[in-house]
Amino acid sequence: MPNNTVYKKYQGKCDYSYTLGAFPTIELLKNKPEHVIKVLIHPDMDSAEQLSILTDLCGKNGIDLVTSKAEVERLRDKENIFCIGLFNKYNGKLNDSKGHIVLVNPGDMGNLGTIIRTAIGFGFNDLAIIEPAADIFNPKVVRASMGALFQLRFRRYESFDEYALENKYRAFYPFMLKGATDLQTLKRDINEKFALIFGNEATGLPDEFAEKGKSILIRHEKTIDSLNLSMACGIALYEFAK
Repeated sequence: MPNNTVYKKYQGKCDYSYTLGAFPTIELLKNKPEHVIKVLIHPDMDSAEQLSILTDLCGKNGIDLVTSKAEVERLRDKENIFCIGLFNKYNGKLNDSKGHIVLVNPGDMGNLGTIIRTAIGFGFNDLAIIEPAADIFNPKVVRASMGALFQLRFRRYESFDEYALENKYRAFYPFMLKGATDLQTLKRDINEKFALIFGNEATGLPDEFAEKGKSILIRHEKTIDSLNLSMACGIALYEFAK
C-alpha cells in the first residue's frame, strides 16, 4: 500500500528517522526490516549493484521502494545522497548474559556512532545509554555507525543507578583518568558478566564512580591530557575482547 505521509527533515521529537545513503539503508533492511517504512531512491542513483540489492531486500520484506527526486532532495543533507531509508524508532533490550558498554551522558553524535561501529566490530552488541545523551536515532549517529546501529541492542536509562539496580550482579569497570588499575595490567575472571563504563567527552566520569566498581586507567604519555572517548572505548573493547 502506498505511503503518502509527508515526512519532514529529522527532529528528535519525531517517532521516525532516516538512513542517509545506500550502505546504511542496506544494513537497515538486513537487520531491522520490520521497522522500515519505505526506501526512497533518487533517479540519479547510478549504482546498479546497490539498486539491485535494495530492490531484492525490499521485495523480500514487502517494503515500498519509491523513486522520488523531490522527496530525496528535501530530506537529504548532502547532494551526493541518492538513497534514504525511513524507519520507525524502536525500543531495545540488553542481553543479560553478554558484556555491556555503558555510556554516561555521551554528547557527540559522531563519537556515539563511531563507538557503536567499533563495538559491533569487536563483538559487543549491548549498549546502555545514561540520559541526558545524544540522540541515538539521529541520522548523524546512524551515518557515523555505518549502519552498525541496526545490529545493536541498546537501552536508555534515566540514571546510572537505574542501570546498576537492574545489573547488580555484574562487574563494573569505570574508565577514569584517576583509575586505580591500569588496563594493561588488569587481571579478571574471563567468565564474569561485566560492564565497561565511560563518561562524557568533556567531563569524563564523576569521581564517585571510583566506588562503583574497579576503576580502570588507560595509561598513555603525559604529553596529552586524555584520549578521545571513541578511541578510549576502542582500546578497552579490544582488550576485553581478547
